[in-house]
Amino acid sequence: MQKTTQQIIVGLGERSYAIDIGAGLLTRTPLFNALPQQILLLTNTVVGPLYAEQVLDQLSQHKVIVHTIDDGEQAKSLVNYGAIMDTLIQHNFNRDCAIIALGGGVVGDLAGFVAATYQRGVRFYQIPTTLLAQVDSSVGGKTAINHPGGKNMVGAFYQPQAVLIDTECLQTLSDRDYACGLAEVVKYGIIADADFFTWLEAHVQELNARESAALTYAIQRSCQIKAEVVAADEHEQSVRALLNLGHTFGHAIEAAHYDTWKHGEAVAAGTIIAAQLMFQLGELTAVEVTRIENLLQSLHLPVRAPLMQLEQWQAFMQRDKKVQDGTIRLVLPTAIGSATIRPMADWQMIGEAIKAMSTSDD
Repeated sequence: MQKTTQQIIVGLGERSYAIDIGAGLLTRTPLFNALPQQILLLTNTVVGPLYAEQVLDQLSQHKVIVHTIDDGEQAKSLVNYGAIMDTLIQHNFNRDCAIIALGGGVVGDLAGFVAATYQRGVRFYQIPTTLLAQVDSSVGGKTAINHPGGKNMVGAFYQPQAVLIDTECLQTLSDRDYACGLAEVVKYGIIADADFFTWLEAHVQELNARESAALTYAIQRSCQIKAEVVAADEHEQSVRALLNLGHTFGHAIEAAHYDTWKHGEAVAAGTIIAAQLMFQLGELTAVEVTRIENLLQSLHLPVRAPLMQLEQWQAFMQRDKKVQDGTIRLVLPTAIGSATIRPMADWQMIGEAIKAMSTSDD
């Protein structure tokens, strides 16, 4: 049976690009035929041994330098950024080169920032290998590295030339990393598509089993929603901030528990807090909160945040990039299928929502 490819276009005028989704694309995409001669392939110590050889086989007629970083969020650093720049300069890469990111969100963010800043900008291609990166970080042009003062504090909006999503890469993910990607998939249903949320509820078993057809549709619909939002608001001046549902609370959890909580897990717990806050405000029904909680839980995601003092939450949340003039702006669900961005100064109310959706078992 011939394998099919789904394609989505991120509409940004002259900078529009395609997202190709399908099984086995690493060995059958025509994308590799259109690449320049000089290529830096950025990967990490986990993904490289699994998939770099397949990519290199497709690029046998090109000059390819492979740069490998350690796995984990700590690799998205100023030190690694400098080391990659050293590699490019030492090998005489010119402006007609390309950076390919082969890996998860850390690899993609770092590679994108390198591409945005090397000789004022070179071509950049995303090959995301985690579900989290496939449905979120590889699409939309957000690139960044971390600073000791905060996550993603140094970065740029820089769109890729193309995104290549091979669903077969997901079969090698750990159960925990796979579930983290599903947290972002659920997010799209909550903020933009009630029918998609209902579809997710009906296909939990297939998604947990990583069945190809269900995965392809979930990724395709998630990317469609993100592409539409990015086309409408590339630089996050308005509606693009809706994509951060659960992230303000989630980033606080990550910052306080970086050694035990992953991004998708923190987003899931943050999403429940946001839903609870809207329930307390009388703008989300108990049934909707329960549906969100049940779906996340059925996908093996945490639905309770670790117990932290409110002052600790405040300190981390005030660093969020959505804070304006000292007032925090939260992304909050108004119903399953819609969300809003709202300034919130009532920390007592926020604290009650956090407490209701927290546990001491972290």
